[in-house]
Amino acid sequence: MRAPTEALIVIDVQNDFCPGGALAVAGGDEIIAQINDLMEEFETVVLTQDWHTADHASFAANHPGAAPFSLTEMPYGPQVLWPVHCVQGTSGAAFHPGLRTDPAQLVIRKGFRPEIDSYSAFFENDRTTPTGLEGYLRARGISTVTLVGLATDYCVAYSALDAARLGFAVTILEVACRAIDMNGSLAEARANTISAGVIWG
Repeated sequence: MRAPTEALIVIDVQNDFCPGGALAVAGGDEIIAQINDLMEEFETVVLTQDWHTADHASFAANHPGAAPFSLTEMPYGPQVLWPVHCVQGTSGAAFHPGLRTDPAQLVIRKGFRPEIDSYSAFFENDRTTPTGLEGYLRARGISTVTLVGLATDYCVAYSALDAARLGFAVTILEVACRAIDMNGSLAEARANTISAGVIWG
């Protein structure tokens, strides 16, 4: 077992991010067995779940004439417009059936505010609206977090940056992640997180 001060945070292992899903990450289902095994090593396990409204502002379909994966400007900065995915209550938003959910003590749902997207497990994309995860980890005495899941260059990397900014020791376990890697996004995420002190394991 890892030290009681360490937590495993499993990011968005949901049907829509796995092969066959609306925003599938290549090989997204290949990491599930390893994540399930990792859960045995940690006393504290947290799952995150993308949980969008159908009218979410980050969906290209809600911007007439906009193409998926194009960029728009939101009050909080640039925003990728995504295909409709992880809509609340749909099978696409459900955790992949192969993922163990029983070992998790907490599920953090994010992206449920229609006007703002949420990549990070800690904050909405305005970088100020908290999800409550920081407070939960502090109350559990956690100082070190290991991040796994989908996608490496978006929700995993954003979570890592915020965790580092909050003072946690952070590791991205890359073998238990998969990336979208759109326009060099993986290399950029790696550089940004390493410069913030994140360890890639």
